[in-house]
Amino acid sequence: MKLHILGIAGTFMGGVAALARELGFEVEGSDANIYPPMSDQLAALGITLKQGYRAEHLGSENAAQKPDLVIVGNALSRGNPAVEHLLNARLPYVSGPQWIGDALLRERRVFAVAGTHGKTTTTAMLAWILDACGRAPGFLVGGVPENFGVSARLGASADFVIEADEYDTAFFDKRSKFVHYHARIAILNNLEFDHADIFADVAAIQRQFHHLVRTVPSNGHLIVNAEDEHLAEVLAMGTWSPVTTFGIDSGDWRARLIAADGSAFAVSRDGAEVGVVRWNLIGRHNVGNALAALAAADAGGIDVVHAIASLAAFRSAKRRMELVGEANSIKIYDDFAHHPTAIATTLAGLRAKIGKARILVGMEPRSNSMRLGAHADALAPSLADADAVVFLQRAELPWDAAKVTDALGGRGRTAPTVDALIAALRAQARPGDHVVFMSNGGFENAPRRFVAALARTG
Repeated sequence: MKLHILGIAGTFMGGVAALARELGFEVEGSDANIYPPMSDQLAALGITLKQGYRAEHLGSENAAQKPDLVIVGNALSRGNPAVEHLLNARLPYVSGPQWIGDALLRERRVFAVAGTHGKTTTTAMLAWILDACGRAPGFLVGGVPENFGVSARLGASADFVIEADEYDTAFFDKRSKFVHYHARIAILNNLEFDHADIFADVAAIQRQFHHLVRTVPSNGHLIVNAEDEHLAEVLAMGTWSPVTTFGIDSGDWRARLIAADGSAFAVSRDGAEVGVVRWNLIGRHNVGNALAALAAADAGGIDVVHAIASLAAFRSAKRRMELVGEANSIKIYDDFAHHPTAIATTLAGLRAKIGKARILVGMEPRSNSMRLGAHADALAPSLADADAVVFLQRAELPWDAAKVTDALGGRGRTAPTVDALIAALRAQARPGDHVVFMSNGGFENAPRRFVAALARTG
């Protein structure tokens, strides 16, 4: 059976492609923007990638090239040439979430990881815990976990860990993706306003999270952040499954920081200390992610001592404060930033680790919410730990980024292009600095271009 995946280079749809290939399907796909790491992963799997959304990719000019089924990513909308062709030609189609739910997840023990922040890291972490403890789970992560080198695999057991996104499913299905996943154990990590292009307010997102809660069976389990008021309001709408809570300072699972940067912490369950985590990650947010993953693993029958021990060898997903290089004694990081809260907690973790060393930030407002200006008022406060910020203000950005940079008290400036942004950071960077590139898009490969530029100047 031949599958064509529209939007194949996205992290989720790329994972769907990898799983379909592993299941034995013939897989090809198309996308408007194909770039690493997903393009490298798909090419290594022997999946044909086609640039652009053209009707001929779906066999409009050659019936022999027509796919048996088109899997449609949620980036596609009416008016797209490929979408218009599949509708006019009456090609069979389905959304990515529904396909994976029906083809793979219905019979698995699904661990679904939901939340505004930390989904990718927590999903990768939980998959690693299960794997290190001998469970050989399948997984689909919205990134490439360093421990596995791929974003998705079928696994060799009933367990399957999936990043459960609240974004809508497809142009023809406006429910959140996670309602398709048949979750047995669901993590609700946090909930804030995001995705301003599809949600009017927090209440709209809360309704979708409660739809997920409604799908968890009574013999399943909810793992919920005890320190999140929006999630408390979701649970107040009704629960039908056992609930376990976590939080650094409150909840059934808690943490006591041994190192201020979060690189070491003691874990307690129901008031009793059960072990100490010493690992390579930093930040209070990652301590919270660890508590969520440990609680979910415990609910799935994993021994907590072994689970805690496994975190010493955990490596996060690519582009989650990934150290991509060092040149002239300057360290350069690539981070998948998409929301002010995530920006603030990430930079706070780095500040706790490096002390008074300077932090320079190159930022691209790439998410739909960022581009719409929904988070504009919160961006400057989120950059409090940065010593200097260069904010990419492309010509098509519909709001004035000076609203952010002016509020930084002389620490911020805008750049109209990525080339100008790199040049501005080069002019400011000096030995001992830490330079963080923050974007949830390709950013024209800015972090690695910056490393190369520094290396050339010696």
